[in-house]
This record gives sequence, C-alpha cells and structure tokens, in this order.
Amino acid sequence: MTKIATQVTIRHARRDDVGAIVLMLADDALGRARELLDEPLPASYVHAFDRLDADPNIQLVVAQDDSGAVVGCLQLCILPGLSSRGASRALIEDVRVASHCRGRGIGEQLVQWAIAQARARDCRLVELLTHHTRVDAQRFYERLGFQRSHVGMTIRF
Repeated sequence: MTKIATQVTIRHARRDDVGAIVLMLADDALGRARELLDEPLPASYVHAFDRLDADPNIQLVVAQDDSGAVVGCLQLCILPGLSSRGASRALIEDVRVASHCRGRGIGEQLVQWAIAQARARDCRLVELLTHHTRVDAQRFYERLGFQRSHVGMTIRF
C-alpha cells in the first residue's frame, strides 16, 4: 500500500496555535506525563510562546494542511558556539505530527525545512534529541541522514 504524501505549508507559529501545539506535544505516553491539557490552557504556555517568539535564534513553526488545520510543529534553535572553529549549530526540538496525519511525509517536510534553515544561517551541524524509547522516531531520523553520535543526559527539575 502506497502512502500519499500530504503537502503542507510551514509557517511561523502564532499565539493562537499554542493550543494545537500543546495537544501534539501531549499525544503520547511521554508527553501526557509532561503536559497539562487543562481548559483554559495554562498561561505558562502562552508566556513560553512569547519568549520563543521574541528570540531571534529560535523559530517555532507549524505545518498547516490545505484546510488550515495545524498538523505538525517543530522548534529550531540556532546556537552560536566556539567549538568547531566558532561554528553555529542548529538544534531541532519538539518535532510532532498530529497522530491522525502520521506517515504522510509531514515530519519529513518539517525536518527538511529546518535543515535548509540551518544551512541558510551558516550552521555547521544540525542536532536533535529523541527519547531512547522512541524507536520509530530514531529510524525516521536515520532515514533522513542523521547519525547516532552522542549520549544525551538530562537533569529534570
């Protein structure tokens, strides 16, 4: 069975997209443990969006289908650095596709968009992290050319 790719428009997220983004962030076991889906949406999400939106080194984008629905999201961070002869690096975070739209090429369009943006900003490296339990996501990123390279470590407060 051939899957049909869904063409999307990738655009900068707006404040009124925050609810749809949080729903996608919470749409798995890991996300449900981290996110709050209270009504109304907790103000902390809107405050976080405002901080992201004001930072010139961070782009929060959404994938919008032809009906206008937000069906994916991604955060791209450009990090200046001294290593690698002073090169900047790009960090891709929070890649999500709405569960009913997975397998249609939307995630690939988002990641390819981020890679193009990183190149345009003269980054020498694109990095991302994915939870060790997200085996399908790891295969997806490897298919796009990412290689396992680091051991990620976190402290959560």
